[in-house]
Amino acid sequence: MGLQCGIVGLPNVGKSTLFNALTSAGALAANYPFATKDPNIGVITVPDHRLDELTSMVAPQKTIPTTVDIVDIAGLIKGASQGEGLGNQFLANIREVDAIIHVVRAFDNDNVIHVDGSVDPVRDKEIVDTELILKDIDTMSRRMDRLRKQTKSGDREAMRELDLGEKLLAHLEAGNPARSFVTDEETEMFVRQSLLISGKPVLYVCNVDESAVHVGNAHTQRFIQSIKAENAEVILICAGIEAEISELPEEERESFFKEMGLTEPGTYKVTRSAYKLLELITYFTAGEKEVRAWTVHKGWKAPQAAGVIHTDFEKGFIRAEVIHYEDYIKYKSESACRSAGKLSTEGKEYVVQDGDVMHFLFNV
Repeated sequence: MGLQCGIVGLPNVGKSTLFNALTSAGALAANYPFATKDPNIGVITVPDHRLDELTSMVAPQKTIPTTVDIVDIAGLIKGASQGEGLGNQFLANIREVDAIIHVVRAFDNDNVIHVDGSVDPVRDKEIVDTELILKDIDTMSRRMDRLRKQTKSGDREAMRELDLGEKLLAHLEAGNPARSFVTDEETEMFVRQSLLISGKPVLYVCNVDESAVHVGNAHTQRFIQSIKAENAEVILICAGIEAEISELPEEERESFFKEMGLTEPGTYKVTRSAYKLLELITYFTAGEKEVRAWTVHKGWKAPQAAGVIHTDFEKGFIRAEVIHYEDYIKYKSESACRSAGKLSTEGKEYVVQDGDVMHFLFNV
């Protein structure tokens, strides 16, 4: 899909450790600021029990899951919007991603350096937010100058954008991220077109010690309270333990995280939430050669979904045969679904649903 989630936060909060746990990429994770300078890019598999269920029924020659791209971005400090630290590089990298996984440190350990000398995830988040907002104020101010020039010629569209822009700029100057300015399709489109980094959707990850994974601690309680108005998801994860799990042989991992009282690795939650944050859904193809998960944008229609497999499928699209996942599980095969009237034939206007099992007919 070409979509990416960027892992951001202050230096030394566990970003690269989480990245390594997610991707097994071996990015440098060191106990000093700015260990990451150039962004690391990894591809992570999206865990999906539905793919496993379909595989057990169809018994294909191979099974192929879908994936999402994750980028480990250099740490940010106060003054980044003015070029402090690796600020310019950080902001350029974050501008290129489609959504943000914001990692904050929520554990006490005197042996792990904190760039500001103490552990305070609420303060750390505010530092990052402030720098993103300051950069966006600069971006919007320059855009407003261009719009004012356009309105002098009587350009009505420019006048409408100028009105929205003035409201958005005031919103930013009040210390609010651009994403909280979105109230409808018009404001959502305007924020997106303005290319504002504080307008990107966000998932918060609190990096905690092992004892706080289930119930949190004083740091996470304060943090969760502080972001209530944002309606954003918060995940608690012990990045160090997750990185250890990811290095174990596959057959040993399950017993390890079960010893921690977990039903699955915490990284699975992060991966699924990142996928959801990007507004992606999955459809499946199922046959003897392979069972495969395919990624599409939420709201895409059947021809676009076919084009993910091959552009010729979209160009020559005739129709799609669709079985809803729940029906496939109930009747246990395509032929049984067809006999029960649970296989539908859909045209070009069909909107793909998450979990659809699809077969496309097309002209070459």
